[in-house]
This record gives sequence, C-alpha cells and structure tokens, in this order.
Amino acid sequence: MPEPLPWAALATPLVAAEDALARLDQQLATSPIRHGWRTRTDFADACASLALQGDLVLLEDLVLHDAGRDRHAPSQELTRAHAILRTRRRIAAAELGWATSLTGLAALSEDPDGAADQDAIPVPVAPTVDATNGEEDLDDVDDAFAAELAGIDALIARSTRLLTDTGAMREKSPLLYDPTWGETDRLAAWRHVVAETRTLPPVLAATVAYDAWAALEPLQHRAWLGPLLAADLLRACGKARHHLPALASALRRVPRDRWLVRDPLSRWLTFLGAVTTGAEHGMSDHDRLMLSREVLQAKVKGRRGSSSLPRLIELVLARPLVSATTIADELGVTPRAAQTLVAELGLRELTGRGRYRAWGVL
Repeated sequence: MPEPLPWAALATPLVAAEDALARLDQQLATSPIRHGWRTRTDFADACASLALQGDLVLLEDLVLHDAGRDRHAPSQELTRAHAILRTRRRIAAAELGWATSLTGLAALSEDPDGAADQDAIPVPVAPTVDATNGEEDLDDVDDAFAAELAGIDALIARSTRLLTDTGAMREKSPLLYDPTWGETDRLAAWRHVVAETRTLPPVLAATVAYDAWAALEPLQHRAWLGPLLAADLLRACGKARHHLPALASALRRVPRDRWLVRDPLSRWLTFLGAVTTGAEHGMSDHDRLMLSREVLQAKVKGRRGSSSLPRLIELVLARPLVSATTIADELGVTPRAAQTLVAELGLRELTGRGRYRAWGVL
C-alpha cells in the first residue's frame, strides 16, 4: 500500500460506498423478502463472476442446473458457475471471517464446494430391540442407546476435524496447474496485505484486499474468489451483517477498462464506485420485489386458506425463475396444476419457448 494513503482522493467515494452499503444492509435487516433477495443475488453474482473472466452463462441455465432440471448437458462454464454459486452459499453460511482464515482458504482452494474426499468415520449400527424378553430386552435397549451415543460422538468428532483441520491439499494435475506457481507464498503475501488493512475503514480494507488478490493471483483458476473474500471481510467487519455483498455483480456494471488500469489509486476509486453502484442497484431490486409482492398478494386476497397461490408467490420471489416441475416439487402439486396456478397468478413467461418454459418476476 502507498504511504501515506491519498485520503483527499479517497474520502468522498469511500463515504458514499460505506453509506450505500449500510443503507442496503439496514433495509434487508427487517425485510420480509430478505431470503428471496439473497437467493436471487447469489445466482446473479455467480453469473457475473464468470462474466468478469470473459465467459457467459445464462441465469436461466444456472437456476435450472441448480434445481437438477437441465435442458441439455451442462457446459464447462455452467459447471464452473455452479461451483461459484455453491462457494458463495458456503461462505454466507459460515462464521464471520471463515473464508479469509487459514482453514477457509485451504478448504476453498482445494474444493469449491467442500466436497473433497474425507476419511469416513464408521458409525455403529444400533441393534434392533424386540420387546418380548424382559431383562434381555433391557440389555438390548442399553446397547442400542450406547450405539446411538457412539454414533453421535463419531459425527461430532468428524465435524470438528473438518472445521479445524486444514488437512493436506490434494495433488493437482500439472496439465491444469503450474507446479512453480507458488500458491503458498502468494497466499502468505495476500494475507499479509489483509493484515495491514486491519486499521482501515471496512470498505477500503475490502478494496485493498480485492486489488491485492487480483494482482497476486494466489490461487490458480480461482480469480473469482477475490470478490467473495472481499465480501466476507465486509461481513466480518460488521458492514454487511444481513447479506453477503455481491461485489462481482457490482464490478460487472463498471466498464472493464476502468478497473484494469495500472494505477492502484484508479483501481481503488473504481472499486469504491462499483460498491456504491451495486448497493444502490440492490436497494432498487429490493424495492421492485416488494412492489411485485404487494401486487401479487392483492391478486390472491380473499382466497381460501388452503390455496397454494400464497406459497407460489413466496417461491417466485425467492427464485429468479421457476419451471412447472420446480413449482410441482416445492408445492406438492402436479405439473398441470402448477401451470394452472401460474395462469391464475399471471406470472410472466421468461424463455419464449413452447416447451421447457419458465416464469418469474422481473
């Protein structure tokens, strides 16, 4: 980092970014559609992360792939987008600051969704109890109870090991990874930069951390982790308590030539402007979804209590789009009944196809 920092140039955009981010977080704190907003943001941010790397994945394909309803064989880009989506969900569900810890970085660098092979701990099988033989039955009950406790202890031990033990990383193929890349040294250098930002304002610290990740590229084929780690820093600092900022989506709204310049100060100012724009767009999306919710609820006012339409409203607000099979699975109705509910609610068809159609709220 340059010493001293150019506070005269940073002050105004920094205040604007922190204010916009704080207003968005406060709006989500009491919002009835917070879960749906965050789910939609996860999908959009995963697509934006790949777009920053020059790849295109349709939001529709990602939603259907996540639901296991692919229209065609998934492409390599779609598989990567789904890995980013799972990683984002994992970071959002973890403890504050987990992603930037040694344990978190080791897990995220080895396997995007934590599905690395682990040594299985055998769980004892409880014997069946036949309640017909008096004392012998009591002994069987004790044995069954002890077996259940042993199984619980084994699961607790395994969970503790997974959370605390970084473990050894799997060997990476030299066909895909450069053996001389020096990931350990680069990660150490990046963590050193992050440590130097502890006294900075949260948004500026996240800015420096993201810029350092983009410059150092600590992990091969993991450039998309930079915005997620910066977002986790904002959560850990208390600047985004109720959501994981969608920084990739924010950067996607900035012209590429503005954040690919050589001057660090220009990149920082661009990132701060992107945070402001992204937070303001998030608030606009929230207001739009709230308005759509009110309009849809007005359509079902006076319906009987057993109607599935209110649950369909919550579903379409929580997903960028839904298909007939998705509605049928979530609401427990037939696909034909799902299409009838969609027609009653007047949802907009988003694909323009005659088959494999999907509906949603824009």
